[in-house]
This record gives sequence, structure tokens and C-alpha cells, in this order.
Amino acid sequence: MKILISNDDGYLAPGVIALAETLTPIAEIIVVSPDSNRSGSSNSLTLDRPLSVYQAANGFHFVNGTPTDCVHVALTGGLSFKPDLVVSGINQGQNMGDDTLYSGTVAAATEGFLFGIPAIAFSQVEKGWAHLDSAAKIAREIVERNFDMLQKPYLLNVNIPNLPHEQIKGIMATRLGKRHESEPVIKTHDPHGRDIFWIGPSGKEKDAGEGTDFHAVAHGFVSITPLQVDLTHTAQLNVLKKGLS
Repeated sequence: MKILISNDDGYLAPGVIALAETLTPIAEIIVVSPDSNRSGSSNSLTLDRPLSVYQAANGFHFVNGTPTDCVHVALTGGLSFKPDLVVSGINQGQNMGDDTLYSGTVAAATEGFLFGIPAIAFSQVEKGWAHLDSAAKIAREIVERNFDMLQKPYLLNVNIPNLPHEQIKGIMATRLGKRHESEPVIKTHDPHGRDIFWIGPSGKEKDAGEGTDFHAVAHGFVSITPLQVDLTHTAQLNVLKKGLS
């Protein structure tokens, strides 16, 4: 099996290093990651300047662009082969509910999916890398499952509680929950007295009931949510068609 690995925390992040180490014994891997932290970059492509690809001392490749850039460049000219799987992460912090729309981690996996390759995004629920060894072990276990029951290509979003492996209660198939609106921006001033704004923290969970990703990880389970890219609101489309007829 050949696996392309990327992330959004950058090629030096402990999460991508742990992911590469845990998958190396079971697959031929290549890592193509951003040169720096690109969290929150979503599915953005860099179109206003050329991109450069470098190779680090540990063999990882890094790009001066977004996670989507990394996977796109790799799949459209950077690799001499088509990988069997695209894996993203392990991210420092959860990507659940509405956050998946902003996530560079999920975006890297999505780019692989758009090229017809099965893809999995891995995130730890809490920041700080606590029990990263446990998360890496779970990531390998999930990759080894193959998911032959799913139609290919598939796109899976995995969130792992920061717990020792023996305290993880299991793996649960979930749907995305929902959050309340984000907290207000944080207004401050630059050294010249001009207003500047920091994006505020995510809002509280609005829909975290049983069956959601929020509920699963809160109860010690790994959450796996199958994602799709079709944004068409089918019910509204039917209403619109009637309204325009």
C-alpha cells in the first residue's frame, strides 16, 4: 500500500511525525506538508504566486503553501505514482461539527478524495499533543481496517480523545454536530494605534446529542464521520424549481 501523508500544522509538527512513524511499517509513505502552520486554511489553493517544494533532512517534503496545495501538487506532478490512500494529520485539536469547513486537516484529505482516492483526516480532540502515541496507534488501526464496506473513494473525518490507548472505549460512527455562532472578534491595536482584530474562539456546541461526533468523544470514543462534498441543498432545489416554474 502507498500512502500520501499531509497535515495543516506543518512538516515539523509532532502529529505528522507520529503519523508517518506509525504507518511506515505497513505502507510505503511519502509526506508532503506545509512549511508552517496553516490551520484554518480550509480548501484554499494558492493561485497568486508559484509554489516551491523542498525536502527536509528526515525525508519529508514541504511546500510554501496550504494543505490543499500540498496534496494537489503531489497528485498532479509531484509523485511518480498514484497513492492508494491520502491521510492527513494528526492535527493538534479537534475538527468536529462546523469546524470541518475551516479545517486545513480535513481539506488535505478532501483534496485526495476529489482526485478519486480514499482519504482520512485524523485529529486529537484537545491541543497539546497529550497521549499522541495513543492517537497514532489508533490511526494505524483505522488505516488497517481498509473499509471495504464503503463505496470508494470515501472521505472520513476521525477525532481521537486525548486518552491512553487502554482508556479509549471504542470507535463510533457519527454524524457532524453543530456549534453556536463563534465568539466575537477580539479588538486591539497595533503599535501605531490602528484597530486590529483577532478571530474569536469557536462557539459552544449547539447539537452535541447522541450520535454526533461531539457526543462520542465526550464519552471516550473515537469518532469517525463519513463526509461528502456535494453542497447542493436538494430539498431547497426542489422548492426553487417549483417557484421558478
